[in-house]
Amino acid sequence: MKIKQQRQINAFLVNLFGNSRGDMLFRQQEELLDTLIRNTENKTKDQMKTLTQTILPRIALYKVLNQSGLSQEDVYRHMRNYMLDIVGTEKHLSMVKMERVPGFYFLYSNIFLRVVRRTNLWDSEQAHGKDYFDVTMKKCLWHTACLENGCEKLCPLFCDVDNVTYGGLKKLDFSRTKTLGYGGDCCDFHFFRKRS
Repeated sequence: MKIKQQRQINAFLVNLFGNSRGDMLFRQQEELLDTLIRNTENKTKDQMKTLTQTILPRIALYKVLNQSGLSQEDVYRHMRNYMLDIVGTEKHLSMVKMERVPGFYFLYSNIFLRVVRRTNLWDSEQAHGKDYFDVTMKKCLWHTACLENGCEKLCPLFCDVDNVTYGGLKKLDFSRTKTLGYGGDCCDFHFFRKRS
């Protein structure tokens, strides 16, 4: 299976460490990713797809950086840069494009709630009104994967990506008071329509 994110991770490592060391770290990340995928058990097809395409590549990157001789502070700084400046920014720009679609708020809120209701990536409760929708995540595949792979310290960065993704939009605002990744008992997403 082709993993789109791998090209981005390779470019990130080469940019950060140069061709020789960057390529070496990327090869190690690819090998570890293959191992993580092979060792993942008791997941549905949808969960495995999300783990393979989205979550495990970042976990493998984090683990390889931890094994590379860098300090914990440098590993966290590099991962934060990758997650927020690259992943988060890419997702934010995608949201900015989506906002241009007429009826964006109505479409996005309906799609978001339908996806969350029907998927097994989260255990959640939803509520919605005319100008808001709330999703309370009681269990999250991203959080579970970090726990299962011994990288709890990475999980808050997955949460932080949401802040970048939804920050500064023109038609949609977003807040949370807690997340599983930061030690909360749930992630309490609150989305609401911005008034121009």
